[in-house]
Amino acid sequence: MTTPADMNDFNNQVVAEFRANEGKVGNYFEGKNVLLLTTIGAKSGEARLSPLVYTRDGGRLVIAASMGGAPKNPAWYHNLVANPKVTVEVGTEKFEATATVIADRAERDRLYAGMVAHAEGFADYETKTTRVIPIVVLER
Repeated sequence: MTTPADMNDFNNQVVAEFRANEGKVGNYFEGKNVLLLTTIGAKSGEARLSPLVYTRDGGRLVIAASMGGAPKNPAWYHNLVANPKVTVEVGTEKFEATATVIADRAERDRLYAGMVAHAEGFADYETKTTRVIPIVVLER
């Protein structure tokens, strides 16, 4: 079982590799688009950093609150719902963005299919949970 401390260590290693290699990350993330998302904690008010796989939909970046198919949404999702102003790092670029949860089910399904096409693990995540995995778009 993965503990929060283990996940934190993993994320810290991914962030360090991302920043050392201009946004390129290997191992589990090899060949996938990875961004760094900084949200403001809904309860703590503190900055929280999460490495996430993303796709593009036109000028928008698309992320999925999959948490590996866990029964609940990840903390970063609750944070951006409470405060949709986020900071995004893609490659060597860092910018402010607004996060919007996709409410329309057909649009959500279309964008989630793009996530599955980019990283096949997202298909598996849907089978592990009864919740509908939220899709979020990030726009400048």
